[in-house]
Amino acid sequence: MVSQDPPERRLGLIDQVAADMREQVVSGAWPVGSRIPTEPELAAAAGAGRNTVREAVQSLVHAGLLERRQGSGTYVVSKSELPTVMERQFAGASQRDVLEVRQALEVVAASLAARRRTPEQVERLRSLLAARSLAVSRGDLDEMVSTDLMLHRFVAQIAGNPVLEELYSTVLGAVAENVRYNFGQLGPHLDSHVELVNAIASGDSARAASEIEHYLSEMAGSLPPQAHRAAE
Repeated sequence: MVSQDPPERRLGLIDQVAADMREQVVSGAWPVGSRIPTEPELAAAAGAGRNTVREAVQSLVHAGLLERRQGSGTYVVSKSELPTVMERQFAGASQRDVLEVRQALEVVAASLAARRRTPEQVERLRSLLAARSLAVSRGDLDEMVSTDLMLHRFVAQIAGNPVLEELYSTVLGAVAENVRYNFGQLGPHLDSHVELVNAIASGDSARAASEIEHYLSEMAGSLPPQAHRAAE
């Protein structure tokens, strides 16, 4: 008769194997975009059964670090579990909630960007602004959303604070949906961002912060009553 490990011991093995694999991802030993070793290879390296390895891999899939691709293997899609956690947190958020989080991050980002921008970054920012303006003139909603998002994300990048940039990246999905909602409901008459970009370009941190604060506050004030409630 084949003996089996007690459930408690097996769960401990799964956790240990998952922790070892998580370390491979976080350390960069398994880079984002790479395919991880096969199940038999992982089992041999860990000295564990394939079922244990399979469940450990699945736990990292649920955490948002790995992704199974049918017929291709399992790939690293992120070095952090935070985006997945944040995505779940934002799943039921109201548009007002998302705008308030955007204010908390983007006002500071704009202020820092004005202090730390380089001439090359200003040039890139103006290019993104031009692309956004062109998208608005065309009335292409998908293009409007993508160009607006690129501009705001770049402002967070040139703020020069890697922690702030990472935080903004984790809420990017919610920001994208918020941008789409704002364009769809409030129309393309939204602030052109010209003054925001000019303030950053001129190094006026107070005005840059004021511009984004005014823009987001104006949107919050324009929300219909139902948008102030969490999604069902």
